[in-house]
Amino acid sequence: MKNFIGTYECKIDDKGRLKVPSSLAKQMEGFEGEMFVIKRSVFQNCLEVYPMTYWEKLMDKINKLNRFVKKNADFIRMFTAGVKTVQLDSAGRIQISKDLTLFARLQKDVVVTSAGELFEVWDKQAYEQVIATTEEDFAKLAQEVMGTEGLENLEL
Repeated sequence: MKNFIGTYECKIDDKGRLKVPSSLAKQMEGFEGEMFVIKRSVFQNCLEVYPMTYWEKLMDKINKLNRFVKKNADFIRMFTAGVKTVQLDSAGRIQISKDLTLFARLQKDVVVTSAGELFEVWDKQAYEQVIATTEEDFAKLAQEVMGTEGLENLEL
C-alpha cells in the first residue's frame, strides 16, 4: 500500500482551486491517473482526499452495512455527504467545491498533510490549533494508541 508523506503550506484561491505542492503532486502521480475522492472528515473540520483505489475499499466495507437499519442508513448518508471526485488539472491544482470549502472553513492559507493512505486539507490556523499539544500530552497519546495494549491488531 502506498502512503502519502509530508506536510505543506499552500494557498487556495477564491474559486476553490488548491495548488498542490510538486512533491505531493509527484506522489499523486504514483496512482497512475486515478481520480481522487475528497470528503468531509468525520472527527475534524478538515477534508480528506483518498485515491480512488482506497476509497473503493472503504466503500466496500460501508456497502456491507444493512441499509434497512436506520442508524446504518443515517451513517452512510452523513459519511458520503458532499463527496466529490477531483483530479489534478494541467496547472497542478485540485478544485475544492464551495460546500466543502465552507465545511472546512478554508481561508487563503491552508495546510495539506499526509495521513497514511490519504491526505488532509486544513485551514492553516485550525491545523495549528489541533496539533498544538505539549510533548507530555503527545507522549501519553502515543502510549495509549501505540503502546503494548492493542498491538495485537496491528501488523508491524
